[in-house]
Amino acid sequence: MPPIINISEAKDYVGQIVTVRGWIKRRTGKGKLNFLRVRDGSGIFQAVAFRPTLGDEKFAQVKKLTTESSVILTGEIRADARAPGVPGGYEMDLRDIEIVQLAEPYPIAPKEHGVEFLLDHRHLWLRSDRQWAIQRVRATVIRAIRDWLDDHGFLNVDTPILTPAAGEGTTTLFEIDYHGQPAYLAQTGQLYNEANIFAFGKVYCFGPTFRAEKSKTRRHLQEFWMVEPEIAFCHLDELLEIEEQFVSYIVQRTLQERADELKLLERDTSKLEMVTPPFPRIRYDDAVTMINEAAARGVTVPPKDEPLPPLEWGDDFGAPHETYIASQFDKPVFVTHYPTEAKAFYMEPDPERPEVCLSADLLAPEGYGEITGGSERMSDPEKLLEAIRKHGLPEDAFDWYLDLRRYGSVPHSGFGLGVERTVAWITGIKNVREAIAFPRVLGRVRP
Repeated sequence: MPPIINISEAKDYVGQIVTVRGWIKRRTGKGKLNFLRVRDGSGIFQAVAFRPTLGDEKFAQVKKLTTESSVILTGEIRADARAPGVPGGYEMDLRDIEIVQLAEPYPIAPKEHGVEFLLDHRHLWLRSDRQWAIQRVRATVIRAIRDWLDDHGFLNVDTPILTPAAGEGTTTLFEIDYHGQPAYLAQTGQLYNEANIFAFGKVYCFGPTFRAEKSKTRRHLQEFWMVEPEIAFCHLDELLEIEEQFVSYIVQRTLQERADELKLLERDTSKLEMVTPPFPRIRYDDAVTMINEAAARGVTVPPKDEPLPPLEWGDDFGAPHETYIASQFDKPVFVTHYPTEAKAFYMEPDPERPEVCLSADLLAPEGYGEITGGSERMSDPEKLLEAIRKHGLPEDAFDWYLDLRRYGSVPHSGFGLGVERTVAWITGIKNVREAIAFPRVLGRVRP
């Protein structure tokens, strides 16, 4: 019996007869010759069906194949630089075929479909070359995240999905009935991570987070995945060094391991290759000056080439502002020292200038916006209590959080990195809804 292999292993079996199990993406050809584009999950290649080699009966089966029919193919692996696929350069000279199922007419045709149609059929859309490549990149990004953190002394500690209070803005909470009392889907695991650092020093949580934002932008999801490292005895400067090493590792690891997928996506990787420490850093004040000077000159920003709007000091950036600032640098850029009023209640004010806080967002080039957001956290219990009251938050829901500042408080910092935005940036896709297998966007909860 020939060995059963994955398509990704074809290069190791040149000149040998092997068996591959997979699905037909496309059949072309005429007369005595048909070409089958086949995928098996690990890769994509071409199987060549030649009637004199395969025989009349088996060749007749080939000609019946429909898109997404499941098959078991046996043949000789050949090296041919012209052969398409991922990885390219290898194809199968077909010797035998078994049809597992002849698929019904496939609803996604090789033509333009509307986004809503494709999202309705997301369970099938995932089979396309593009979506296949994006999800494989995502898997590598996630593995790189875990590997870097695990190798640098961070402990993975899981945090709750159900929480009693807001971690970020109170207007973006998904409320549920928790046995007769209100609870919320977690916006962040950060507050619980702050408890974890007093036991373990350096930790991270990694999982789904939820924001009930009434937003349909290309950067927003209702449910998204976030990794959140938190570090005891850490100030802002050290935090930024950790972030730039972490993000650089993720990008370079993905470039190394997913070169074929990025090529299939036609991603220009030249700018990604430049993502190495150190990253440029500017303060919010300077960013506002840059924005307003550009707005006065009538600068426009993609994707719609609309005029860059001016920005009042104290306001948070909108997407056009982030796009413009990032476009001025070849690498991701840190914007630091945002106005205290524009950020979350737990961020430490600058002791020399309390109207700004010790915070930083990392903006990715090419219009992908904020990739990470982080800060030093308030370590003084009285100052934190004052901030909770100022933001109108329920004190009883944060009594445990205040305890962290009463028993061995230390300076500490942390950040969050959104997986979908990171994947969108690395792959070059325009909308984060393609960066997760089953996106939850405003108004959509199925499939």
